[in-house]
Amino acid sequence: MQDNRVEESGDDSVRPFQVEGLDVRGRAVSLAASLDEILHKHDYPDAVARLLGEAILLTALFGTSLKRDGRFVFQTNTDGPVSMLVVDYRTPGDLRGYARFDRDAVQALADGAQDGGGLLGQGHLAMTIDQGAEATRYQGIVALNGNTLEDAVHEYFQQSEQIPTRIRVAVAEILSREETGAARSAWRGGGVMVQFLPESEDRIRVRDLPGGDDPTAQETDADAIEDDDDAWVEARAIAETIEDHELTDPDISSDRLLFRLFHERGVRVFDARPIRHQCQCSRERIAGVIAQFPENERQEMIQDGRITVTCEFCNQVYEFEPTEF
Repeated sequence: MQDNRVEESGDDSVRPFQVEGLDVRGRAVSLAASLDEILHKHDYPDAVARLLGEAILLTALFGTSLKRDGRFVFQTNTDGPVSMLVVDYRTPGDLRGYARFDRDAVQALADGAQDGGGLLGQGHLAMTIDQGAEATRYQGIVALNGNTLEDAVHEYFQQSEQIPTRIRVAVAEILSREETGAARSAWRGGGVMVQFLPESEDRIRVRDLPGGDDPTAQETDADAIEDDDDAWVEARAIAETIEDHELTDPDISSDRLLFRLFHERGVRVFDARPIRHQCQCSRERIAGVIAQFPENERQEMIQDGRITVTCEFCNQVYEFEPTEF
């Protein structure tokens, strides 16, 4: 790689990069412990865990684009067996997520196709950026019509943001042996996002994040760029060669993969952004929410003499005495 001063990024990080020879920028993500922790908080069927894992990887790629403190929320609402995916990213790198699904409906697909599109069904994907009261809240929405999350995101960047983009993500459950000889499985995943963002004024100049406020951004014909610009055609072709196993192999770091893909053109990497699983729930925060309900509604929450609340994200159970309120 061109920038040898940057230490090789490890798991649970996002590595920004640039390939000047092709006028592309992007990010590569590798998640291991953080992804495994999120997915093991719930008893997800494998197909649901993989789908949520893809959403988590996409959120990490997009969330780390935030130029200042804020949140990025990736959420689907559909009529399929997996009716909702919610992934929440907060700067500088806190990530959490969960899925709502119909276990019987998911199981009914066990002998058939279980791609993301089949599990999601019809609905929409919303991507929300909230950077506080001093910034305008942004939400981009794209239809989900039986397509995968990757397909939906590509369509969004093509139609709404006019940014030629290619994204590959993959999730796998990796088996390993502990020192005791016992077998252990853990989820891990990886992804690469490549975007065509030339700096030359006589070519396309666009934002690199949904809702970004770039005063130099210009409207362009993304369809023409997709087919006619030699640099983008080459970059897109390289990105489309990425295999799932390259994204999930513990022995292939993001840096190694980027070098494998773009070494002939020269790839420059920048400081990696660490990612961790961190839920935002707390006993104090949930107690504050309960306290806002009227007395009669709090009485309806009481079961076996206590008010019990389970965080949908981390599955942590909080119990309260009614007298606390």
